[in-house]
Amino acid sequence: MSTGAPPSRLIIWWRSIRPATLWAGAAPVMVGTGLAISDGQWAALPACVALIGALLIQIACNLVNDYSDFESGADTEARLGPARAAQQGWLTVSDLKRGALISLALAGLTGVYLTYVAGWPILLLGLLSLLCAVAYTAGPFPLAYLGLGDLFVLLFFGFGAVGGTYYVQALSLKPELIGWGWSVGALATAILVVNNLRDREGDARVAKRTLAVRFGPSFARLEYSALVVSALLWPASQGLYLPLALSPIALWLVMRVWRLDGEALNPLLGQTALLELAFCVLSALSLAL
Repeated sequence: MSTGAPPSRLIIWWRSIRPATLWAGAAPVMVGTGLAISDGQWAALPACVALIGALLIQIACNLVNDYSDFESGADTEARLGPARAAQQGWLTVSDLKRGALISLALAGLTGVYLTYVAGWPILLLGLLSLLCAVAYTAGPFPLAYLGLGDLFVLLFFGFGAVGGTYYVQALSLKPELIGWGWSVGALATAILVVNNLRDREGDARVAKRTLAVRFGPSFARLEYSALVVSALLWPASQGLYLPLALSPIALWLVMRVWRLDGEALNPLLGQTALLELAFCVLSALSLAL
């Protein structure tokens, strides 16, 4: 536990929600809205509420992850990533649980409105999202500890978020959502892969069986490479070439993931998140214009 003076309470909470990761919640809403605009189905208020809900679920997931990993022993003084509030003693587990519950409750309120707009499919998606935000690292069968974290991120921050955002505006679905869901979800999953690659040794000690732990670092690097490269292929297949401008950055990140390890991977987390943001902005613009 840290013995130095802690940051201010506001800074502690700001760090605890992990603002750099919030693009994973915002990015699919951009693409889903871009698709809605391209089809003449844009609805501003549902789009904004979907964005707020996605961010709140991401925040809740981050707070649950903080206290769950601390309680399991995954987060210790030896961790290679940024300091976590529970691990440093800046916030108690109870503090983090209350923060997560408030975030989930507020996300639930956005879900009430979106269910009113779009009906039971959004209710079902919202309930599953809230459940999995908690079950990601908490509960009797935490997804991340079973090696299912990658699938969770791909499904909910890719297919679910892109498709759900489109649906609350167009009140329908279309086949192209599968490709866009994959592209956005693949980049969100790539962020998690970097995290798991970095933390694989500490995770193995506490039986957190991520794919990087189960199959080793080479598999994790191959997974990252496949996710990043494949994400850029879908827009091109749809005749949208602006996102391909990110190809040099994507290839640079792939080369870095093969060269770096341990704490040196920390910058790659933020860089991959920025790649996802840039990809979704360029994709949404391409679709909307």
